Amino acid sequence: MSRAVEEVRLRLPHIELAAHLFGPEDGQPVIALHGWLDNANSFSRLAPKLKGLRIVALDMAGHGHSDHRPIGAGYSQWDYVHDVLRVAEQLGWQRFSLLGHSMGAIVSVMLAGALPERVTRLALIDGVIPPTGEGSGAAERLGMALQAQLNLLDKRKPIYSDMDSAVEARMKGVVAVSREAAELLAQRGLMPVPGGYTWRTDSRLTLHSPQRLTQEQAMSFVKRISCPTQLVVAQGGMLAHHPELLAQLPFTVTPLPGGHHLHLNDEKGANAVADCFNRFYAVP
Repeated sequence: MSRAVEEVRLRLPHIELAAHLFGPEDGQPVIALHGWLDNANSFSRLAPKLKGLRIVALDMAGHGHSDHRPIGAGYSQWDYVHDVLRVAEQLGWQRFSLLGHSMGAIVSVMLAGALPERVTRLALIDGVIPPTGEGSGAAERLGMALQAQLNLLDKRKPIYSDMDSAVEARMKGVVAVSREAAELLAQRGLMPVPGGYTWRTDSRLTLHSPQRLTQEQAMSFVKRISCPTQLVVAQGGMLAHHPELLAQLPFTVTPLPGGHHLHLNDEKGANAVADCFNRFYAVP
């Protein structure tokens, strides 16, 4: 599958990130953020179908061809928010839109809520707020996270004898994807090692989060967003199981058939999401 795309690297003050560029240089500025353990190829079907946009699809830190965070650092949602803001600063984008899937949608909501004056439009795919927790469980959660960090030293990434084996494993991951989607993610997510291939992703990405926001804290980001927001809910995805959350959102919500990766799994899903977002971005 061939897509016209330009590869770039962005040297930020604290980390170097890789990205794909789509669309005309004078298009509306958009930063696209993929989901957990995915990479910039998450938007390889969708981005070419979006009209009039200059899309910078990042490999988020620890994913794809971007740098891993230094030893001792973690991968909190707010660290990703800081990364995205630094990218916008480097690009000279004082105001910009965000396009996010899953974890990328969560990071987008947090940035748009924290600095609403910077974000002009918010396009979200099957993601809104991070998993939440009760404040009373904070100590136990930190303990679990600390122990997981210690245990990580004894773990090794799986090695696949060939790329097809890795693709099949990705198809059956925590969130199942189509073979074509898994192939696209593997193209950017695998690296050769002795004995075959393994994933480029930082192993620390699989660790327990040391803390979670309460529901009230998470929703405070949603309530502070001031820009037009379009949320696509995959009918076979994750958000569809949380109607009580969807009912609270002050966003335009559009349910579409397909799974959590509906924008990547096949052309039909990518076209449906593109039609929705092209109408959204076209409104003055």
